[in-house]
Amino acid sequence: MSPRRLALGTALVLGAALVVVLWLRIPWEATPTVTDPTAGLTADQVSRADAFAGALRPASLANTALSLLVAGVLGLTRAGSRLVTAAARPLGGGWAWQVLLGTVALSVVARLVTLPLAGYGEVVRHRYGLSTRSWALWARDVAVDTAITAALTALGLLLLVWLARRAPRTWWAWAGAGAAGLVVVGSFLYPVVIEPAFNSFTSLPEGQLRTDLLELAQESGDPVQDVLVADASRRTTALNAYVSGFGSSRRVVVYDTLLQLPDAEIESIAAHELGHVATDDVLTGTLVGALGAGAGVALLGWVLGSTPLLRRAGADAPGDPRVVPLVLFAIAVGTLVSTPVQNGVSRQLEARADQHALDLTDDPDAFADVMRRLAVANLNQPDPPAAWQWFFGSHPTTAQRVAAAAEWDR
Repeated sequence: MSPRRLALGTALVLGAALVVVLWLRIPWEATPTVTDPTAGLTADQVSRADAFAGALRPASLANTALSLLVAGVLGLTRAGSRLVTAAARPLGGGWAWQVLLGTVALSVVARLVTLPLAGYGEVVRHRYGLSTRSWALWARDVAVDTAITAALTALGLLLLVWLARRAPRTWWAWAGAGAAGLVVVGSFLYPVVIEPAFNSFTSLPEGQLRTDLLELAQESGDPVQDVLVADASRRTTALNAYVSGFGSSRRVVVYDTLLQLPDAEIESIAAHELGHVATDDVLTGTLVGALGAGAGVALLGWVLGSTPLLRRAGADAPGDPRVVPLVLFAIAVGTLVSTPVQNGVSRQLEARADQHALDLTDDPDAFADVMRRLAVANLNQPDPPAAWQWFFGSHPTTAQRVAAAAEWDR
């Protein structure tokens, strides 16, 4: 069997394993019947959310399309390979410098092209009171995000090209194993390395709320020793909480904007996050991500085995540093195609965590109230268009979550 066919076969096997994991680990439950698409929000609140979505969504779609277009132009023509070569020329033009500096240059170009749309999005968020960031802080966040993304991508591609040069026939297998391993390592490191680059975290102060939340965690049976508060109000008025990491790095984090809510509603949100811990959702996500990364790299091995495609991109082989723009384009396509699948899985996990919160707190009214409050504060449409929800919705709609609380109560 040729290396290219072997890569495709491996991608299919790993893809099948991914389907099995999704089938066994994800609670594929039917969504509750929505009888009130407004979820109990007032007409003014629904109208404001609709106006916000109408102002922001075209820019979001344009950003996605423009990003893919730029990646395609750079990856499927010799423009990208020329940029990679030129970026490394001042340092001698070695293959490693071409990969590292070429990746950084391509990342910066992609960010600069879409920067006006990102700026417009920030203007809209300011206009509706959702963003509290100064423009200096916004610029700093964009720069930090670009630097971290470019650096990590450059290091990953350096390893990939090195493997392709050392093992031309089996590089994709070694790279796939490495990508899967990095997903696992990233789950440990993200909470302690990446998150602090954007927010500061402190333990929830001593008091009745802290005591109640820790008791809630104990009742849930979740190994959480602390609840952290993120200084999100520096950037937004949105309400949010999340759980990240696992093992010693696992933490439940609430935005400081949540602390203005009634204790019962905060406890409902915390119970939801504890639901993710109780059912090992981070571990599930890590396992799914590792299998997906392995399958994706194997599929990349099949793609880069196409000589005509390599020639179109201006590269001679997978070990040629000029292949970097083509790899970035393949990643962009893969990310876009996998988005509705990832969000579909996410919605199911979020719905299960909602049920955990209802079971743990035994307070459907507080749960429904905080879901409405989240929708108003975050300017979420209670019942967005079905196509948008299918592709971009990472959580059940507000109308579905309120309906789930009513169904649980019955």
